[in-house]
Amino acid sequence: MSETKSWLKNWPTNVPKTIKYPKIPLHEFLEQAAKQHPQKTAVVYDKAELTYKKLNATSNQFADALITRFGLKKGDRVALYLPNIPQFVIAFFGVLKAGGVVTAISPLYREREVEYQLSDSGAQTTVTLDTFYPVMSSIREKTHQKHVVISRLDLGSAFEDFLEDASEEKTDVQVGSEDLAALQYTGGTTGTAKGAMLTHGNLVSNALSFAAAIRGRTDDVFLTALPLFHIYGMTTSLTVPISLGAKIVLLPKFEPTIACEIIQQQKVTVFCGVPTMYQYLLSNPDLAKYDLKSIRVCISGAASLPPQVQKQFMEVTGGFLAEGYGLTEASPVTHCNPVDRARLHVGSIGLPLPDTDAKIVDLETGTKTLAAGETGELAVKGPQIMKGYWQNPAETALVLRGGWLLTGDIASMDADGYFYIVDRKKDLIKHKGFSVYPRELEDVLYEHPAVKLCAVVGKADAVAGEVPKAFVVLKEGAAVLAEDLMAFVNTKVASYKAIREVEFKKELPLSAAGKVLRRQLKEQ
Repeated sequence: MSETKSWLKNWPTNVPKTIKYPKIPLHEFLEQAAKQHPQKTAVVYDKAELTYKKLNATSNQFADALITRFGLKKGDRVALYLPNIPQFVIAFFGVLKAGGVVTAISPLYREREVEYQLSDSGAQTTVTLDTFYPVMSSIREKTHQKHVVISRLDLGSAFEDFLEDASEEKTDVQVGSEDLAALQYTGGTTGTAKGAMLTHGNLVSNALSFAAAIRGRTDDVFLTALPLFHIYGMTTSLTVPISLGAKIVLLPKFEPTIACEIIQQQKVTVFCGVPTMYQYLLSNPDLAKYDLKSIRVCISGAASLPPQVQKQFMEVTGGFLAEGYGLTEASPVTHCNPVDRARLHVGSIGLPLPDTDAKIVDLETGTKTLAAGETGELAVKGPQIMKGYWQNPAETALVLRGGWLLTGDIASMDADGYFYIVDRKKDLIKHKGFSVYPRELEDVLYEHPAVKLCAVVGKADAVAGEVPKAFVVLKEGAAVLAEDLMAFVNTKVASYKAIREVEFKKELPLSAAGKVLRRQLKEQ
């Protein structure tokens, strides 16, 4: 731990400061849950349900089929090019049980992006949907592909054929906690797509520490609306509930009305999402029709959580909504606000997870530790930190230094040990030598009652270098002039931070995880 460890004085009750992590492979969570709760529902998808016993047996079949039919060997990479459907869960654990390494691909990817990930990872087997097969077919000769397992949205066709006659018994492949479990591709801190090498130990430790931080329970019901191909969804909405023996309700695409219906019907207690999801739920004109009081805890990540959204969501549901923080290279969670209203710090990403250390270092060299209240780059350390980037020692050396991961995020820590993300290093706006943080301006914009979604980027300027420009989506039926919106913000910030231009849009570009893509807006 770092020398100060000032967050320990605010440590929440009933959350351990350290955990003894078992040296087990990630799929052991599923095997344990199947033994302890064989008839309990593990996964709900539409009207279909899978018990823990069935899920475990089917993933065993998948592992056996990979080995006996495709000759899969320990360490081989298998791509999952699927949305949030039961086949993803079955294949995910099946690959791990066979000793393979999962590389999950976004269903939104096009040919060029899929080709790059398959080529870079060296995956020779892909599990995908029939509707995605044209993409696979067009790039097959350009990649290492030898085998493609095809499924439909329901559990049918070639997927069931693939499992036919496969053994439901556990394979005899020995997998250790230091073995690779996943190659998760990310732009990371330097822009180019790289495969973060996450071990079984990385993912086991993060699942257990996050489950402890949110006080997860066996009787919890998780709404899995985050995409499972993304590490945020994979950990918080798949491996965490499996480690608890809890219920998972899969939602392939986030739609506010359907999400409200599911929360009410399934009595969802835990929902991890991104700010845009909570914003869309609150903007749903039919929100008042639904009973959302079952919600116990929600965590927001991947982007800053506007304080107004946080406050309103907690008022509407009665549940707890807190901001957390993580990145792919950390499996992903490193920080989370205590699930305790008395300890909640609005605008903060909270405290480090159990066994996670954090500090603020200088932006120039990353070697000097800064004092409380100073702004610099966030560095983190713990059992969830990746081994490095796949076949990329140069990029690895840039971000892993002496066991510390330099996150690329500008942050500060207060005297109580709470951490605050100021912005991404690469999103910083430089105006006449001053540093302007987009997040600060976005938070002010969200205070305006007409704003549904917004993003602020730096626009090139011959005199100032860059000036802040806002892209805004208004709420349905709302109207406001650009000049009035700029005045609303600019009276609340220093003159050098003033927004110089507002462009109204019908929608903003979002990543598959729901994060606003400032880079695309800036390129426009």
